[in-house]
Amino acid sequence: MEFNFTGKTALVAASSQGLGKAIAKEFVTLGANVMISGRKEEKLQKVKEELAALNKGSVEICETDLTDKRAIDQLIQKTIDSFGSIDILVNNSGGPPTGSFEDFTDEDWQYAFELNLLSYIRLIRGALPALKQSTKGKIINIASSSVKEPIPGLILSNTFRTGIIGLAKTLSIELAPFNILVNTICPGRIETDRIKMLDEVNANKLGITTQEYSILAKKNIPLNRYGTPEEFAKVATFLASDLNTYMTGSTFFVDGGAMKSI
Repeated sequence: MEFNFTGKTALVAASSQGLGKAIAKEFVTLGANVMISGRKEEKLQKVKEELAALNKGSVEICETDLTDKRAIDQLIQKTIDSFGSIDILVNNSGGPPTGSFEDFTDEDWQYAFELNLLSYIRLIRGALPALKQSTKGKIINIASSSVKEPIPGLILSNTFRTGIIGLAKTLSIELAPFNILVNTICPGRIETDRIKMLDEVNANKLGITTQEYSILAKKNIPLNRYGTPEEFAKVATFLASDLNTYMTGSTFFVDGGAMKSI
């Protein structure tokens, strides 16, 4: 019963594919009103049709560039106009380009900052009045396992994903009086298009096939496989559900045991 999201509204950023789409699908399946967003309206429309076919919760779409403050403001307002509230905010964004320190200009750093950290700040700021009105507001941030162990060749992601953890921990204290719980989920190697792209990049560096690299990568995961977006999404919906009443300011790793540190 507590996993029933009927009557609740979830705004899921960057949800036209990958982890965001999987989370949105899980919310819809559990009866929530869900606003999905992404850069391409045509792609969003297809996802809406797919989720509407579940005949569970309600779905609306909003074309959104997460580096544009006005677009984020419009996303927040459209969610409230469509459903009357925001009970759950899932902050998510696509990954920045791969590369090392000397590969990037000031413009590259600024773009990654706006996409992967400032967008979260803007989304939280915009949704906060509605979250305060909700009796059990939840903020879920999607980061990366790199917040604990930097990933080679991903300096932009390593830098700004880590900033999310400091933001979330601070907000968990500041927003506790409003009963808003703030948590962060960090994916390891979850089988998405982003991971497929990274595997291809790393395979090219080693002069091997993508399949060969994937086999090597899985050997570093105790469960010996990549996770599925659906597995990741279930963690997000648990943290957003009424079953979670006392966990806030925490960072959770969904990585098949790949993180070796304590």
